Amino acid sequence: AWAYCAVLLVPMTAFVAYMARHDPEFIVRRSTMREKERTQRRVLAFGTPLLLAALVVPGFDHRFGWSHPPLGVVVAALAASLTGYLAVVRVFLENRWAGRTIETYADQRVVSTGPYAIVRHPMYAAVSLLYLATPLALGSWWAVLPAMAFVPIFVFRIRNEEEVLVRELPGY
Repeated sequence: AWAYCAVLLVPMTAFVAYMARHDPEFIVRRSTMREKERTQRRVLAFGTPLLLAALVVPGFDHRFGWSHPPLGVVVAALAASLTGYLAVVRVFLENRWAGRTIETYADQRVVSTGPYAIVRHPMYAAVSLLYLATPLALGSWWAVLPAMAFVPIFVFRIRNEEEVLVRELPGY
């Protein structure tokens, strides 16, 4: 868990400090937690317990010795977690509109450069890698189950996000 915290918190702290100085509006958008879309509030209602389980189960797993992933698996998962997080940072640097909530802004534009030139929703791809690697990085096979259950929730979220962007973002 200490290695996982270091792998994520060091680059996260550097990135937040950079954005606070260079794009404080981005920090405000990422801090907004209230979803306007009813569908997205449902996503949070179902997804939050799964995410918490993927983070809490490893602690119980370690305490009670339920599973023991090999060190190589844990190290690979730490590397995958870092890769996922750095990919999220790359998305944020390319798309300053990437907020936490599904909404559009008056001067927002469609982004089709950087990772968006490769995949339509690069942040979800990166976060999926991060979420799926996290349980193994924390040393638990059992926590992979709630992490995997999060994938269909992402699909549901993306489908609704597509509807909102088609409806509200010119050129999408």
